[in-house]
Amino acid sequence: MVRHGVDPAAGKGPERLSALELDRLVHMNDGFVRSATPRVDSLYALVQQSGFAVLLTDAQGVVLQHRVSDGDADVFAKWGLWSGVNWSEETEGTNGIGTCLAERRRVTIHREDHFMARNTGLSCMDAPIFGPEGQLLGALDVSSARSDQTQGFNQLISAMVEQTARQIEVDYFRATYQKARIIFAGDEGKEGALLAVDGDDLVVGATRLARAALGLPTEGSLRPIPAVDVLGRPKESPKGFEGAERAAVVRALSRAEGNVSAAAKALGIGRATLYRRMKRLGISEKTH
Repeated sequence: MVRHGVDPAAGKGPERLSALELDRLVHMNDGFVRSATPRVDSLYALVQQSGFAVLLTDAQGVVLQHRVSDGDADVFAKWGLWSGVNWSEETEGTNGIGTCLAERRRVTIHREDHFMARNTGLSCMDAPIFGPEGQLLGALDVSSARSDQTQGFNQLISAMVEQTARQIEVDYFRATYQKARIIFAGDEGKEGALLAVDGDDLVVGATRLARAALGLPTEGSLRPIPAVDVLGRPKESPKGFEGAERAAVVRALSRAEGNVSAAAKALGIGRATLYRRMKRLGISEKTH
């Protein structure tokens, strides 16, 4: 990594934060860490018997938390697969965590693919994690120092890491927009494409996958957008005030299971008035 001035033969160990610095960093990422922890635990439960470490990092590549077996703790600590260690490309050159964050995509860095000579015994599978506003939050890493680690096994683990990263995104998005209605907005196979819609049917949040699928800004807070403008409407649907009025009447009738009196009461108008509006808007009682 010439551009970072990293020496691949450097003998010094990985860069580590102090306990106080790590505590502050974890506190700064509190919401992210709380949402991620159950998923990190579940992933580790699946891979721990094969001698893997599972790491969660921030957007700069510093490990916020780790999962390793007691028997492997000394080995992984020596490798730097531990909380508080900085795995950015600036400090470690090409590596699973740092390269994943730099390229913002899933990567597998297998043994000699690592830049630093002291890291060439590792196999690392990583996926980026994006926040509720599309921002890069960190990386999820599964690493092994086993000499018999195969590329085929790496591919299997990599898929698990990717899936878990997307689950963390969904969990954090839902936790962020607890008061909103969450709508699936993606194509088949993109379960992480979600929109948050408020009580006025305005889209107030979108995951990164939803933003990509719907052409919304890749990152940053969203200006509230009518959900119908984002998701589209049938071509024959009326627009403007008439369309809004029709939609309100249809919703009220649906909620009242076709009972016109109950629907009129919910709308705050008289039964006769509702009948007149239904006639004008072409809404039949029989369809509700």
